[in-house]
Amino acid sequence: MMTDTAPLTVTAPLAVTAAGHAPMGSPFAHIDTWIFDLDNTLYPAACNLFAQVDVRIGAYIAEALGLDADAAKRLQKDYFRQYGTSLRGLMLNHGVQPGPFLDYVHDIDVSAILPQPAMAESLAALPGRKIIYTNGSKGHAENVMRRLGVADQFHAVFDIVAADFTPKPDALPYTTLIQRHGIDPTRAVMVEDIARNLEPARALGMATVLVETDSPFSLPNPDAPPEALSPGALPYVQHRITDVPAWLAQVVADLAASK
Repeated sequence: MMTDTAPLTVTAPLAVTAAGHAPMGSPFAHIDTWIFDLDNTLYPAACNLFAQVDVRIGAYIAEALGLDADAAKRLQKDYFRQYGTSLRGLMLNHGVQPGPFLDYVHDIDVSAILPQPAMAESLAALPGRKIIYTNGSKGHAENVMRRLGVADQFHAVFDIVAADFTPKPDALPYTTLIQRHGIDPTRAVMVEDIARNLEPARALGMATVLVETDSPFSLPNPDAPPEALSPGALPYVQHRITDVPAWLAQVVADLAASK
């Protein structure tokens, strides 16, 4: 959800790395804070965990508001488009309490996620702090990180509760994240599978990495055509990758080679 604040001023982009890895003279050599989205970023979108969450959101809305399944689904999607998350709309318009909602919708089976020991090793080798920034809950993030085997590599989780239930890509929680964790945005990189969520990060001076997926939610907005993600179309996207573990391994190798 974007607010009616002044438009973002986007910092001029660096060259896009279509190959998905850091070139010689790594552009990440100055980074001391690595900010990662969670869902469809730390694990592949093919795991399709959101399908489970989506069903549970609809069921929760139907039960909480006394709606049939079709009406609940329409309201769910309307609120997602209008407010950035269905939860935000439910809180503002119906007084839904976020705690029970988040517990219910994130009570899912994460067995489709495979452990990633190589990614854990790469994360351990990255210099500086690693932080999860998610529109989901901390409990969900911890559940996923445990399954991946990377929980001990992250210094903090900045979740929707920490963001005062204001979801990405609203600019306000990005500022809260920076202030709360003492981040210099010019020395930070954000890795994210939803293109529009990188715009506020780049405006603050962060390096940006888009994890390209087949999901329509990767587009700048759900109604955008596929060409909206073409190279050069999004000035706030600096680097594009498709495989996070492979990219991390390459970044680690390039950083080591540049020393």
